[in-house]
Amino acid sequence: MHTYLSHLECPVCGALYDPAEVTYTCPVCGPVGTLDMVYDLVRIDADFSPLSIAAQSGPLNATMWRYRPLLPVVDEAFIPPLPVGMTPLIPAPRLAQALGLRALWLKDDSRNPTASLKDRASAMVTARAAELGAPVVTTASSGNAGAALAGLCASAGIRAVIFVPASAPQAKITQLIVYGATLFLVQGSYDDAFDLSVIAAERYGWYCRNTGMNPYTTEGKKTAALETAEQLGWRAPDAFVVSVGDGNILAGQYKGFADLQGLGWIDRMPRFIGVQAEGSSSLVRAWREGIAPQDMQQGPAETVADSISVGLPRDRAKAMRAVLNTGGAFVSVPDTAILAAIPELARATGVFAEPAAATGLAGIRQALADGHLTPDDEVVLLITGNGLKDVRGAMRSLELVGGAAHPVEPSADALDAMVRRLGLV
Repeated sequence: MHTYLSHLECPVCGALYDPAEVTYTCPVCGPVGTLDMVYDLVRIDADFSPLSIAAQSGPLNATMWRYRPLLPVVDEAFIPPLPVGMTPLIPAPRLAQALGLRALWLKDDSRNPTASLKDRASAMVTARAAELGAPVVTTASSGNAGAALAGLCASAGIRAVIFVPASAPQAKITQLIVYGATLFLVQGSYDDAFDLSVIAAERYGWYCRNTGMNPYTTEGKKTAALETAEQLGWRAPDAFVVSVGDGNILAGQYKGFADLQGLGWIDRMPRFIGVQAEGSSSLVRAWREGIAPQDMQQGPAETVADSISVGLPRDRAKAMRAVLNTGGAFVSVPDTAILAAIPELARATGVFAEPAAATGLAGIRQALADGHLTPDDEVVLLITGNGLKDVRGAMRSLELVGGAAHPVEPSADALDAMVRRLGLV
């Protein structure tokens, strides 16, 4: 199968590039010019349809690779063997009722093999690295992207070198070491790790996966949107809620729905609601104050939600476009609301999310209060990572909402006394 990729386009200056001409960002705009991959949608629509996508057979079609016509790497020889994608879209009627929404679904990407949505980007980048014959792939990460790259590279036999801030949760650090990646614990912030990984890639010739820099990351992440549309019967929800750090996941979901609308497979775009932690909310401030992405400055990055703790979002231009072009909004929520959302989500749906993923639920409540969502809306909330990624964060959440184990002696009388004390009978 051949690719339908036409060209690359800068969302800031509009410059067009041949796919073989540029590896990372726009040469004119620099780091803010994170490139779009543009496809020949007329040819795709002539060769494929929603029915033909659904009718495909074979193991790849139970993964994100079922949408190969809309992806930049299609040769099965380069696709990592670790299956990624086709995660469930879970109805959440009790949570919808509690929030006052007509309908709510959870796109649960914590079900991916390394337990986060970042597997989608890493699968795509690993495939591209294999296509290029790159012996080493590197990335900066607050934990999830590094674990995802380590796992996908391990499955493909490619070496991974990861730069992670030393403050990252221990579970994430342990995970990527178990996969065999070379780990550098950076004595600084995620932004410091990002800059150091770029230096390493330039100095040693490593292929760089960095979010908001490598355009293949967006193409991997957009598959969550493609799946969502198909799972909803090839339509878009009224609103799609995404927690935001670098902005690449938000940019990817926008790109997925935009490609489908360009094909005519869906008839409208969802409104995108980007949710940031108050302590790391550069995009919220820029959206409220009308600051262009290229004029944004480094802001604070202090939040319990490590996966979205970013001072200067690297994919800020495409993230801002996603909100502005769909009549959406950016909202921010405090860490207390983020932590409280972890057990609220788990107890209402059975989905255990890490702080960054639970941020989206807190954001729904804030967006309703601000009028960016209405009770008539059908909403999809993207769950980006599993709660076991940050057990300490989950434990902190219980300090806010309550919940504890109950010691009991190993006797029927002791059990009876405890059951009665707890009001269980």
